[in-house]
Amino acid sequence: SHQLVDMAQSVPPGDIATQPGTKIVFNAPYDDKHTYHIKVTNSSARRIGWAFKTTNMKRLGVDPAAGVLDPKENALIAVSCDAFAYGQEDTNNDRVTIEWTNTPDGAAKQFRREWFQGDGMVRRKNLPIEYNP
Repeated sequence: SHQLVDMAQSVPPGDIATQPGTKIVFNAPYDDKHTYHIKVTNSSARRIGWAFKTTNMKRLGVDPAAGVLDPKENALIAVSCDAFAYGQEDTNNDRVTIEWTNTPDGAAKQFRREWFQGDGMVRRKNLPIEYNP
């Protein structure tokens, strides 16, 4: 039996906007936890499911890590960085990535990991993290 690809998921997801748009900056000192807020806006005409990933689970946290946004709706995401020994740990590749996909037509407004595992198209945006000494 072939799986019927949902119409909404056969269309490439539209754009999202993030504030900040290109990177996240944390400033020293790093002996305490830092929290930075990212605003994610669904600029597309369809409801999307979104999920954040990070390259360094030990140091970086994202809350909430996933969710659903209606068209033009936005969400505030807290990216936190735990205390660490600046200069003694490799921070060059630290980044958070947001992935998003159109939610299936008629799906409840509740995040489902499966949306990212089927045949639907997924887009992603990387936000590198810069640490100022």
